[in-house]
Amino acid sequence: MFLGYGLKIIVQAGYFILIARALGPTEYGAFVGTVALIALVAPFGGIGSGNLLVQSVSRNRELFAEYWGNALLVSVVSGLALLGLVLSVAHFVLPASIPWTLILLVSLADILAVKGAEMGAQAFQATDELRFTSFLTFLPYVLRLIGAIIVFHTWRHATALHWGWFYFGCTVVSATLAISLVTYKLGAPRFALARIPNEIGQGFYFSSSQSAQTVYNDIDKTMLARLSTLEATGIYAAAYRLIDVAFTPVRSVLNAAYASFFRHGKSGVAVSFSYAKKILPKMMGYSLVIFVGLFVAAPIVPIVLGREYSGTVEALRWLALLPFFKALHYFLADSLTGAGYQRIRTLVQIGVALFNVGLNLWLIPAYSWRGAAWSSLASDAALVLAMYTAVMFVMAKEARLGVNFAGQRLEEL
Repeated sequence: MFLGYGLKIIVQAGYFILIARALGPTEYGAFVGTVALIALVAPFGGIGSGNLLVQSVSRNRELFAEYWGNALLVSVVSGLALLGLVLSVAHFVLPASIPWTLILLVSLADILAVKGAEMGAQAFQATDELRFTSFLTFLPYVLRLIGAIIVFHTWRHATALHWGWFYFGCTVVSATLAISLVTYKLGAPRFALARIPNEIGQGFYFSSSQSAQTVYNDIDKTMLARLSTLEATGIYAAAYRLIDVAFTPVRSVLNAAYASFFRHGKSGVAVSFSYAKKILPKMMGYSLVIFVGLFVAAPIVPIVLGREYSGTVEALRWLALLPFFKALHYFLADSLTGAGYQRIRTLVQIGVALFNVGLNLWLIPAYSWRGAAWSSLASDAALVLAMYTAVMFVMAKEARLGVNFAGQRLEEL
């Protein structure tokens, strides 16, 4: 996973630089603002069926065909419904200067097509075939790099719509390859429709969690596009993208450990949290090194992306502490999820998402992208505190009620 994500860093950085330079801050801001809006509802495509696949198959391999089939079916049905919702509200949320065709292309890519690639990676994750998980995670970025090279060399001043067509095409190809590879290596899907109504509630918690996560990670970009300028959105989005790239090694460890959190969590949150504590110190150390590196190296960004991105230097320095906060709250959150407390995790994330939106409404009109940066730091710090409190609360509750070490918590818990 680390090797795959390491290659992804290089490829992602390459296509990001090409697209940022090809589009410029205004067009790049239009594209990012569109992506950020769609990302709010995209997690509800599939209604958490990919996570349910990992949870169930990691504990019982024989359930794979049914969960794989159900995941594909639910993703298509829910994705079509969400597509209509996004196209209905985008006109009221996004600036009128953003083309409707761009919104449609990104919606098709990020609500429908991307689920095939994501669930393909999750299918191999559930069966501990991590080399294929890594490959399918890496694949879309290779295709986007190829697309970015074409856009960069074809148009002197490319638009967000030019890139939108390539973005859509790359996503469709990666999804088709992912579904084909899973079916060939692990088996054909089989539908078990009776399972869907019983598990839709738990799947909804997974989707709500991912959507809330998207809110406090990405809503600031959509709000910047609406409440400030597209140029400010592009500057801030460029800095945030570099933070995401820097966080990739930690994300690779989280993905590699995800199925193991479910196996450890069968015995309670104390066991899953102990597992997290074995990995977390190294990730915290890496995050602190990255903080120093980003702060010192920030002036290089305008040299690479162009002088119009000079404001990204200050933005990157403000955001450089985010990887440290993220490493802490992700491992705490996965400890809850692995032990079956996705509902608690989701409620915490929804609370922080609302907190983030409130801060953005106050800070962005007054301070533009600086307000968005301050809001991101405050929200991630709040997540660390809230997730730690939740883990300690659940551990104390389990200790009072007792745990059945055959693998199931007491029913009243």
